[in-house]
Amino acid sequence: MLDLDLFHYRQFAGVQLLAAAPAYGFVVLLILLPIRLVGIDGMSAPEVGQTMFAMSAPLLVLPLLAGSLTLWLSPAALCGLGLVVSSLGVFWLGLVPIGARPADFVPALLVIGVGISLPWGLMDGLAVSVVPKERAGMAAGIFGTVRVAGEGIALALVTALLSSLAQAEISELVSVPTTSSLISERLATGDFGGASALAPEVPPSTLLASYGDAFGAHTVCLAAITLITAVIVFFSLRRPGSGQG
Repeated sequence: MLDLDLFHYRQFAGVQLLAAAPAYGFVVLLILLPIRLVGIDGMSAPEVGQTMFAMSAPLLVLPLLAGSLTLWLSPAALCGLGLVVSSLGVFWLGLVPIGARPADFVPALLVIGVGISLPWGLMDGLAVSVVPKERAGMAAGIFGTVRVAGEGIALALVTALLSSLAQAEISELVSVPTTSSLISERLATGDFGGASALAPEVPPSTLLASYGDAFGAHTVCLAAITLITAVIVFFSLRRPGSGQG
């Protein structure tokens, strides 16, 4: 059903990677970060909504401007630059301590939103412009499939990673090693009360610190994935036989 011959086009293969890139530097945070803010940091629902708006707001405007920026910068450069900026924002997010105020998250979230807006505004057009016109429909179908599937896979992998990192931190604190996986699962889903009840011998502050370390390592992994993707996307989308992107 899918014309896999399209992957012989280097730029088309790069666009598919670009389709999956926002999943690790943006989409998964739309799910995991509110869970942390409510369950771990203790924010109210209105505070979380206002905080998360800082990450989403740039997508209301900047993707519309990305096309205009191609007059000065190539799509390859814009997409690569945007993903680099987004990776810096994800890394910055991991430095925000547990229990921080909503305003403390805003700068990092704005950086993520600004960065991801650049490739977001270009990727749909790139998906059909890098293949012959008569194959544009198939290209759009493959692009949509990769985009949706990539986000679902990324969410599953990233959630499992956070739980594993939390378990590695907690296993040294609890007397019964088998409970560390249950505690880490509850922390990953924002159930701090349930996690604390499973480890009454661990002070809540220590449990929070362990989660904070796990979340920080988690964002480093996400930032690294996004940064590596930025480099690959840049070189994949460059025009063949040209020194320009």
